[in-house]
Amino acid sequence: MSNTIYIGYDFIVKPLQPATEILIAELGYAGFESFVENEEGVTAYIQKDEWNSSVLEDIQILNSNEFEISFSYQEIEQTNWNQEWEKNFKPIIVDDLVSVRAPFHKKPDAKYDLVIEPKMSFGTGHHETTHMMIQHILKNDFKNKAVLDMGCGTGVLAILAEKVGAAKLDAVDIDNWCYLNSMENVERNNCKHISVYEGDVSVLKNKYDVIIANINRNILLQDISEYAKHLNSDGSLFLSGFYKEDIPKIEEECNKNMLTIKEIIERGRWVSLKFIN
Repeated sequence: MSNTIYIGYDFIVKPLQPATEILIAELGYAGFESFVENEEGVTAYIQKDEWNSSVLEDIQILNSNEFEISFSYQEIEQTNWNQEWEKNFKPIIVDDLVSVRAPFHKKPDAKYDLVIEPKMSFGTGHHETTHMMIQHILKNDFKNKAVLDMGCGTGVLAILAEKVGAAKLDAVDIDNWCYLNSMENVERNNCKHISVYEGDVSVLKNKYDVIIANINRNILLQDISEYAKHLNSDGSLFLSGFYKEDIPKIEEECNKNMLTIKEIIERGRWVSLKFIN
């Protein structure tokens, strides 16, 4: 992994919102893995092996007359990434209960202190979707539950789920870097009940009381039927990674699989939903 090369795109966005949110979502669909927002826009990273000169062709917002977006790009050695996120990654507090910080940040006075070294992985709590999923975990009962964190990224949601009482947890991500990073963060937070796997829904073998999936809309729509198969009766499914206008499609697919919407959390244009069976 140490020899992996990334391409970093620096986007200057005017006005910043909602254009930056839309841009990040579209770049995520196109294969970009990590994003660092700043005062002028966002820097987005994609593995050089996944990159080609037409990678931005399907990014519709770049053709919008509503926003002015310019960009430049360059190759970035993965070993330089720590410097990039250390400059931009600041600790956050969610609902005065959960802190998400890097190892070099001072330990705050919070009930749940999560130490995350994100590197190239998605999921620090800074993005609205991760923030809302943390809120769902705080609001719901995870004690002694079997939990799946699908598309785990940094492992932050599985780590919090264990800290609030989950008994057995599986964390799964299709990306090798996320898989390795999640294992590091699980160990860093002294978690004892989390197993990390590399792959997609095809690796699932167990059934769960709670399934967490913070992925993009298209993957969710494709995999909801599989989540339903792996959910115990009276189970809960938490979904995020999509916009408010996507709720009807997500709800329709969940209803087909006997899942009923129970809670909605909104943050900007992003939403996070709880379904029960």
